[in-house]
Amino acid sequence: MKASPFRRVAIGAVASLSLALTACSGSSTGSAPDLSDKPVTIRATWWGADARAQLTDEVIKAFEKKYPNITVKGQYKDWNGYWDALATTTAAKDSPDVVQMDELYLASYADRGALYDLGKAKKLLSTSQFDDQALATGQVNGTQYALPVGVGVLSILVNTDLFKKYGVKVPDDKTWTWDDYAKIGKELTDKSGGKIHGAAGAPGFSAGDVKYWARQHGENLFDKDGNVSLKPETLAGMWKYGLDLTSSGASVKASTMVEDLTAGVTAGSFATGKAAMMGVYNTQITAIQQATGAQVQLLQMPRVGNTKANFFKPSMYWAVSSQSKHPAEAAAFVNFVLNDQRAADILKTERGIPANKEMLKHLQPTLAGTDKAAADYMNAVTPGESPVVTPNGGSGIEPELQRYSQEVYFKKTSPDAAAKAFIKELQGEIDAAK
Repeated sequence: MKASPFRRVAIGAVASLSLALTACSGSSTGSAPDLSDKPVTIRATWWGADARAQLTDEVIKAFEKKYPNITVKGQYKDWNGYWDALATTTAAKDSPDVVQMDELYLASYADRGALYDLGKAKKLLSTSQFDDQALATGQVNGTQYALPVGVGVLSILVNTDLFKKYGVKVPDDKTWTWDDYAKIGKELTDKSGGKIHGAAGAPGFSAGDVKYWARQHGENLFDKDGNVSLKPETLAGMWKYGLDLTSSGASVKASTMVEDLTAGVTAGSFATGKAAMMGVYNTQITAIQQATGAQVQLLQMPRVGNTKANFFKPSMYWAVSSQSKHPAEAAAFVNFVLNDQRAADILKTERGIPANKEMLKHLQPTLAGTDKAAADYMNAVTPGESPVVTPNGGSGIEPELQRYSQEVYFKKTSPDAAAKAFIKELQGEIDAAK
């Protein structure tokens, strides 16, 4: 996952979709697809590094062994290059049959008719092993356009070595509040004599931060019509809380937050042992623990009452292009990747903790260390209703939040003014895309 609460990662350039995808309606018919008895070749594309490509190639070989008349040609790029290439091929009506998709761009492609309605392929693509909330993360206006590969949930990661070193008790995460988080953060800073800070950052730099804060206050970032429904005073309240964290010394200062934004999870304040708490998605624990070398523990997010504010965040999806001439074969490949134990045994958690409950159950005995901790945490958290997918026009939300958060934490603008300006800007981009 690229963005997480209270810890910043550099976000890749936002793909330009508005022109490239205009009126790119697909050619798929309304009837249910059937597998061909003749040789068929399909293309599958994803983003990632060489290690992911090697594992995916192994899955492709296993799939081709099961379906000897289907050949899958795989292709991959890095994050930025992937979205440029996908937008270009889609606009040229030459999209790969199977595409890896991200939550930020799902609605952009779906609204422009670039994705296939997976509900038409029920005979070939089972969804029975997914929670309703997990399935909802791949729906746009009630249509299942994508299926999540893996899911994560929000958490607070703590360096238990630092807690022990400075004599601070790890909190009871079933009862702690945001006030507790602030007090514990300050206690860590004070007891260390300023050698470390309690928290690695303050909220507001990512959509995950904002969604969680909004849901704790009975709101949502987006409504079901895809408009911004978050009240400015609620967003401002989050930034005011963050300012209190930095001014009290509970959190690192603004300049360090910006440095961490560039450094990423493996080189920021938490990873280098300069902060003891950090908001993350549970699936990030392995990379961070390897970087810091310390003992770490996942805690449930601080609470406001008994609200179920946490939610499934898909690591990525698999989707089928509406331009595919072979939607049946494409759906069969997605089904194999997500629902077949042979694929699960190869991929394990490389693309995240499996969203498929049965595949997670199958893999659970083989998980150890931080992978096991991430899976155990997932099972311990009860998420609420899935948030509305980022609407068409809203894919620039992460860099916008980073910009406004920096203005607030460097005290160049007030939380109230920043909240109003951010909501106006984001809604304007959504309106322009309609």
